[in-house]
Amino acid sequence: MASAHPVPKPAAATHPEQAYLALMRTIWTQGDERVDRTGIGTRAIFGAMLRWDLADGAMPLLTTKRVYWKTATRELLWFLTGETNIRPLVLQGVKIWNEWPHARYVRETGEAMSLDDFVARIADDPAFAEKWGDLGPVYGKQWVDWPTWRYRKDGLYEPGPGINQVAAVIDGLRRDPAGRRHIIEGWNVAELDRMALPPCHKSYQFHVADGRLSCALYQRSCDVALGLPFNLWSAALLTRMIAQQTGFAPGELVWMGGDVHLYLNHAGLIEEQLARTPVGNPTLEIVRQPDSIFDYRIDDFVVHGYEPAGAIKAPVAV
Repeated sequence: MASAHPVPKPAAATHPEQAYLALMRTIWTQGDERVDRTGIGTRAIFGAMLRWDLADGAMPLLTTKRVYWKTATRELLWFLTGETNIRPLVLQGVKIWNEWPHARYVRETGEAMSLDDFVARIADDPAFAEKWGDLGPVYGKQWVDWPTWRYRKDGLYEPGPGINQVAAVIDGLRRDPAGRRHIIEGWNVAELDRMALPPCHKSYQFHVADGRLSCALYQRSCDVALGLPFNLWSAALLTRMIAQQTGFAPGELVWMGGDVHLYLNHAGLIEEQLARTPVGNPTLEIVRQPDSIFDYRIDDFVVHGYEPAGAIKAPVAV
């Protein structure tokens, strides 16, 4: 006999991407509006957190717009080389750093070369790229070759051997998983004025519990519409790579933002994305385990089940 009171169905689990959309909505509707460094203007809040469980291959790969995860992956692999010139990225079709050296070229030469022509010359002319394509000691340089100085007998200082923070973290995790000093730091105060852009995703700390490796990323400044989708993917990918190299299972990505903002000229992107609903749960497979964290290739990474809504374009603030 049928019950007079049907048993309610369990509520569907909240899609993990909803937390990102909620953050975007809060900033857009409640954020403090201000004129920023770029002159474009933002709405911002101070202090935010997102958490993403990386178990079973899960990744923070947004589905409410297409995120070009291979571009973000190529950038991460470039960081791990310690390279600071955009030419290797340009030759792979990665465009995300082009605006900064182009702006410096126009400012210092007074020549109104278009961005497309500048990038083409970076690709075709290694000498031009060496002079104009360098970003200064940004992310990768600090990650794998943090500068040191040593005192000489004559009372002067000279450059010492660089510190490879990534290799040190991996070694530390293997030797002392319970340690609280597994940190990769990008904020080198002594070299900030030489960087095209001081590091936004600046501090990574790794933590092991129950055989799972988690990462907490602190980001001092975050463009939530364009930057954060890449930042989440890259931090999770780095965590997955280090987990593979150290023999731990992937744990959780904990992202924390300081000045978390949306640019006023991104209104179309924001409103379109907030009208969309997350679908599916894409996963990442790492198909090969190289001998070193520095030996991964782009074809080592395969994403399954990613069927996002279409891309939404918006200008980058420089």
